[in-house]
Amino acid sequence: MVDTKAFRSLSYGLYIVTAKAGETQAGCVVNTFAQVTSQPPQASIAINKDNFTTGVILEAGEFEVSVLAQDAPMELIGRFGFHTSADTDKFSDTQTALDEAGIPYVTEHVVAHFRVHVKQTMDLGTHVYIMGEVVESSVLSKDEPMTYAYYHQVKGGKTPPKASSYEGPADVGAADGTPAAGPSDDSASADGSPKFAWRCTICGHIEYVDELPDDFTCPICGVGKEMFERIEL
Repeated sequence: MVDTKAFRSLSYGLYIVTAKAGETQAGCVVNTFAQVTSQPPQASIAINKDNFTTGVILEAGEFEVSVLAQDAPMELIGRFGFHTSADTDKFSDTQTALDEAGIPYVTEHVVAHFRVHVKQTMDLGTHVYIMGEVVESSVLSKDEPMTYAYYHQVKGGKTPPKASSYEGPADVGAADGTPAAGPSDDSASADGSPKFAWRCTICGHIEYVDELPDDFTCPICGVGKEMFERIEL
């Protein structure tokens, strides 16, 4: 028996992985970046095969990792975590720099960055494991790095379906991974709570209001009202 709740006891960080192959550049959010050895300095990520960024990394043979700080805004995380680089320029409104190989990496709300030269890959089914040697790195700030727990518990972040730690619809609920409980029909009629809510079709965020303003944007992934669906409570 595998109790998936056991995985919630593991500690993760939150990172933006970027890569460039030719004129194509891409980036996404992962929580799987990890140091493998210190001599030589090696690190790895596990990333969904369907991510556009994955293909760019494999073509380029190297990638960048930016370690997000605790003060990283949800707009930045949503930009890289809940959209695809196939049709979205994630770099246009983001502060970046180029490493020695010309790969862009995120510099705003970031603690450090690493450039990794790919040495080995392994097929993991839905994901691919990519391990390589760290050939460039530097500290960018003295801020506290963001943990995945902080992202969920303090910032109210959601887990996208392509993430390694995604468990299903329950993951878009409470910070501890349990489903979010909306107001019951009784409470809605007794205390004036909304009878309807709106769910983001991109990231799963739920707004408990009867109607969304026309200019509403998702606080998690930044999409507009048109990407929300109304659900009855």
